[in-house]
Amino acid sequence: MAVRPIRVFGDPVLKSVCAPIGDIDEGVRALVRDLVDTVELPGRAGVAANQIGVGLRAFSYNIDGDIGYVLNPVLVEVSGEPEAIGEGCLSVPGLWHDAVRYPYAKVVGLDLDGNELVLEGEGLLAQALQHETDHLDGKLYLDRLTPEGRRVAMREIRESDWF
Repeated sequence: MAVRPIRVFGDPVLKSVCAPIGDIDEGVRALVRDLVDTVELPGRAGVAANQIGVGLRAFSYNIDGDIGYVLNPVLVEVSGEPEAIGEGCLSVPGLWHDAVRYPYAKVVGLDLDGNELVLEGEGLLAQALQHETDHLDGKLYLDRLTPEGRRVAMREIRESDWF
């Protein structure tokens, strides 16, 4: 169990589609422990496996103190009128921009016992479900910005002290 370092923009693992988890073995259990430990830090709403350098379909979440994880998540439903909402990302530190998200989202996946796990909600949970499944599909929230917003974000990245 460990808090793992977060990979940042420019790391190829963030643009790679994550592989589905097959057998739920001790390695997967250790990954989940690390994801949960890593998301527990203040100010974190979610951490996808590729953000800690692991190319498997899993993420953890921390929404209003409710901490959990899901394996092989699939975004099965979104609804409502998409809206631009302020969003940041641990892999793009210090930036905050409006990304287009649906107000409701539902993810279906598995728990560590192989049982179906359903996560659904509105507001920050909906935003996090969409954000984290995007990560597992090799997308960053920057991909959801308007062209002008993306230009501004890319300039901010180039000017950042971490890039």
